[in-house]
Amino acid sequence: MTNIEQRIPMLLETICIKNGAIQHLAFHQARLDRSRAALFDECEPIDLAGYIHPPSGEGTLKCRVLYDREILDINYQPYRPRSVRRLKTIDASPDYAHKYSDREVLEDLFARRGDADDILIVRDGLITDTSIANIAFLKKGRWYTPKRPLLRGTTRERLVRSGFLIPRDIGIEEIDTYEAFALLNAMIGFEIVKNGKIV
Repeated sequence: MTNIEQRIPMLLETICIKNGAIQHLAFHQARLDRSRAALFDECEPIDLAGYIHPPSGEGTLKCRVLYDREILDINYQPYRPRSVRRLKTIDASPDYAHKYSDREVLEDLFARRGDADDILIVRDGLITDTSIANIAFLKKGRWYTPKRPLLRGTTRERLVRSGFLIPRDIGIEEIDTYEAFALLNAMIGFEIVKNGKIV
């Protein structure tokens, strides 16, 4: 293990389990593979399917997979969605190209949300992500998502590949030209925010 590796935080995959069924595992596998290849020297492949064994039963669970060179921990928790309607724009450039388990930098930004439900991070004048989700904007019947997000979320990746989402640079000054916005991540899927507001 190199000195650089010793300083790399642990990584995390958050996977949705619905009624005992693992959702979109291939996209989580692909991100795990990319992150390990980018951050570590040669290491043995990890097949997530061999590690995730959700409990049976109805309902939605959040499966958290903690890993670095190896799988470190897997746990399952009931999923409790939180309501997000109002976003506060925050200028910042956090390093979150990989899904790290240490979210301190994002939590510090989230603490600046004031009376909003979440933050919308703006980097170099361009929209990126909220603290917990990628974002998409509607214009003339098409959905657009920031071309350069902080994190390439698995739901974003899936919807971009399907052609439903179109990546493009979205400047903070053009938000008002869009008709609506939606949040997307592995747990909520694609959720249009009704009566949403960005301030």
